[in-house]
Amino acid sequence: MADKTYNVLFICTGNSARSILAEGLLNHLGEGRFKAYSAGSHPTGKVNAYALLTLEKMHLPTTGYRSKNWDEFAKSDAPAMDFVLTVCDKAAGEVCPVWPGQPMTAHWGVADPAALEISDEATERQFMDTALTLKRRIELMLALPLARLDSMAIQREIRDIGKVQKAAQ
Repeated sequence: MADKTYNVLFICTGNSARSILAEGLLNHLGEGRFKAYSAGSHPTGKVNAYALLTLEKMHLPTTGYRSKNWDEFAKSDAPAMDFVLTVCDKAAGEVCPVWPGQPMTAHWGVADPAALEISDEATERQFMDTALTLKRRIELMLALPLARLDSMAIQREIRDIGKVQKAAQ
């Protein structure tokens, strides 16, 4: 079990900002122990430029992302997910597809940094705050002794992590 790679799907309605940030962060911080994916219930079809700028500012890869429908991950040939995490309230309230492999689920809601009509500088700050909140939650997830916890304990921990805000700076 120690060599297992955990598949994680981050879901947001548009799959253009928050879920993209989470995918990039976990793929970097997970160091091969975790493989992150992202999808949306109603994908916008494009990745938000501020999401890519935020990843760049965090020295993370900015290529290979695309806005895609969550149905891609409900297909029989899709990778089996260990965790499915919603990062927006709207997606959390929607009826989700049946995921192969019976993954654990949790809601890690964060405000939409793209929702406000504000200056470019303020938007960049909003995106960075969102990324830092997601980063903190991902760090807590990575610190869990998954191989030693039973499934109920993991489920409880994953759900509790969704209540954590970004670390103090």
